[in-house]
Amino acid sequence: MLELPELETARRDLDREVGGLKIKEIDVIGPKRLIPGQANKTGLTKALSGRKISSVKRRGMLLCLGVGNGQSLVIDLGGGGSLQRAANKDVREPDTQLIIGFTQKGQLRLIDNDKSATVTLVDDEVMSQVFPEVIELGFDPVDEPISWTDFGSRLLKHDTKLRPLLMDRTFIVGLGPIYSDEILHAALLRHDRIADQLITQEIRRLYRAIVETIHNAVKHRGVGLDGSCDVFGQPGGYDEYLEVYGRGGERSKNGRGNVLTARVGGSTHYYCDYQV
Repeated sequence: MLELPELETARRDLDREVGGLKIKEIDVIGPKRLIPGQANKTGLTKALSGRKISSVKRRGMLLCLGVGNGQSLVIDLGGGGSLQRAANKDVREPDTQLIIGFTQKGQLRLIDNDKSATVTLVDDEVMSQVFPEVIELGFDPVDEPISWTDFGSRLLKHDTKLRPLLMDRTFIVGLGPIYSDEILHAALLRHDRIADQLITQEIRRLYRAIVETIHNAVKHRGVGLDGSCDVFGQPGGYDEYLEVYGRGGERSKNGRGNVLTARVGGSTHYYCDYQV
C-alpha cells in the first residue's frame, strides 16, 4: 500500500523531472476506465498535446500535474500503482497502463498491477466535486505543519482506537500499516489505546513520533518493501530504519524487546510489549 512518504518522494522527483516538459501524446494501454471522463483512448492526447506541465503538486494522496488552461491531470495511483521515468526505447513492463510521451526527455509511465489507478483531466475549480475526498482531508504532516496543541485538540475529539485513527485520511493524510506501526512504537503507545483518553505527555509523544517518522521517511525516500520503487526504479532507503514493521519474532532495532504480531483491522500489526 502506497503511503505518504513514498508519494511525496514521487511528487518532488516528478516536479523536478517533468516540470516544464511539453506533452506530445498520451498512450492509454490499459482499459478505458483508467481515464474517466474521456470519450475514447485518444481523448487525452487531443486535449493535452502541446501543453506544458507547469508543476506537480499533491492533494492528499492524489498527484496533480498542472497542464495549463486552469486544468490539472490528476493521477490516483490506487493500491498498487507507481510512476516511472523512462526513455522512449526502454522495454515496457508488462503492467504498464499508460504512457505520457514528451517532445523531449523521454516518457512518464504508469505501472499498475491491480489496475485500480486512474488518470483524470480536471478543471481546477471543480476539483473538489470530482474528488470529494479532498474536502475532508485531515492533518498533512508534510504540507500542513501544526502545533502539538492543535494536534491534541483534534485528537481528543475522537473516541476511537489509535491505529485505525492514524489510518483515517480525515484525521491524518496518507498513513497505512507501515508508518502507523512505526509511529505507535516510537510513541510507546498500544494500538488499542483510545484517542480521547490520552494524557498530555502521551499526546506530545504521539505528535512528535508522527512528525519525526514521516519527515525521516521522506528524507530517506520511503521504503522499498515488496519491490516498490521510486520514479527512477530504485527502492527507498528507509527500510533499514524500520524499528518494528515486518520484523515479527526479531529484536526491535532499539534492542529493548522482541517484536510481536497480531491481526488488527484485517492486517498484521507489529509492536513490542513495552508499548502501553
